[in-house]
Amino acid sequence: MDLVRSAPGGILDLNKVATKLGVRKRRVYDITNVLDGIDLVEKKSKNHIRWIGSDLSNFGAVPQQKKLQEELSDLSAVEDALDELIKDCAQQLFELTDDKENERLAYVTYQDIHSIQAFHEQIVIAVKAPAETRLDVPAPREDSITVHIRSTKGPIDVYLCEVEHDHSGNKVSEGAGTSSSKNKHPEHPDKEEKPPQQSEALLEVSN
Repeated sequence: MDLVRSAPGGILDLNKVATKLGVRKRRVYDITNVLDGIDLVEKKSKNHIRWIGSDLSNFGAVPQQKKLQEELSDLSAVEDALDELIKDCAQQLFELTDDKENERLAYVTYQDIHSIQAFHEQIVIAVKAPAETRLDVPAPREDSITVHIRSTKGPIDVYLCEVEHDHSGNKVSEGAGTSSSKNKHPEHPDKEEKPPQQSEALLEVSN
């Protein structure tokens, strides 16, 4: 646009444009063909075009560009702040889980769970499982929800947190008792190093 604005009579020499921009003439011709197709320029000769679009004297490219640069700068500052927060949270989480004293206290109580308003009037099932445990929830049926939990790293413990309200109409299948792990490969007591237990739990909650 600066080239068009500074051109005498709005007429541009495409050879000079290609040289000034440092691009191939074919690229310049492609652009001018598009502009010609939408009636923004007209061809005066093979290598010359004239701008016939709106008046460019008040073209606001510079203010708009400045505004975009300011917005980009603000977004970059927000991104940097978020990166710093993520870094701090990751460090705090690492320190929390790496501390052996904290590991001893890494649990929640029945009262903790049922003090959460969102859990009231619901069946609450707590699962304690090793890392890399896989949990699959198939599409629920009208009268029940099934959850498959599989682990190759050790046993799975499943706890049904009974609520104080009467839920006699709700049933939890036998697989969701106080501890519902079942070992597919039993341990061998005659071996000093025992392989990790492979466990699977099947939960089915019916209304």
